[in-house]
Amino acid sequence: MAKIDALRRFLLPCFFPPTAATAAASSTVPKKRLSTSLRDDLETTTATVSEDPTHAQDSPATTPDSVTPKFAISASIVAPPRPSKTMVIGTIFGHRRGHVWFCVQHDRLRNKPFLLLEFPILTHQLVNEMRFGLVRIALECNRVELGFCPLRSIPIWAMSCNGRKLGFAAKKKAGESVRSMLKTMQSTTVGAGVMPSGLGSGSEEVMYMRANYEHVVGSADSESFHLINPDECPGQELSIFLLRSRNG
Repeated sequence: MAKIDALRRFLLPCFFPPTAATAAASSTVPKKRLSTSLRDDLETTTATVSEDPTHAQDSPATTPDSVTPKFAISASIVAPPRPSKTMVIGTIFGHRRGHVWFCVQHDRLRNKPFLLLEFPILTHQLVNEMRFGLVRIALECNRVELGFCPLRSIPIWAMSCNGRKLGFAAKKKAGESVRSMLKTMQSTTVGAGVMPSGLGSGSEEVMYMRANYEHVVGSADSESFHLINPDECPGQELSIFLLRSRNG
């Protein structure tokens, strides 16, 4: 009987082929779509990776918080230093027919100046330059042996005024005559005028102009002093630059 049943299963389809209804019934069997199977596979893979603790330790996440400090450190290294600005008292003085001196003080009550320079330009020449309202004095040092000493300690400078070379300016120490003159001017903060001679011999009067200056330190090789005009005479512009080149 078992052999007869087996023959019946194989031979009956040959003599009685399946009808349309049977084919339709067989086609209605639901099939799993490819896209659905792929989506399910992807979801399964993602869940497996997220649940694997070893995978999370091997590949640390590169979040913005972990990247930002590196850029912050590099930016702090590349960024140039900001220039410092302070207020000082500057006095330009000299005999009518003599050289101009430039004195810088942090405190007008102290007779020892912070910086004292003698310019090669004559007093009446500087007065003529100031009539045009714009004066730019540049002091430059190109000596290699002075490349690493403090900028205000350089003893000699090549000077130019409004683009014209005039000679050499020299750093000076305040003598008794200069200290006496500064003591006389302690009560003067801003002003210009003439006072009795206190420099050298002779009875020639000394012309002076005292005002507040903005002292800007750009770097170890550049400083500048800029005249701050009082309200009654805003047209005068006077700047003095100290520049050093290390190339020689």
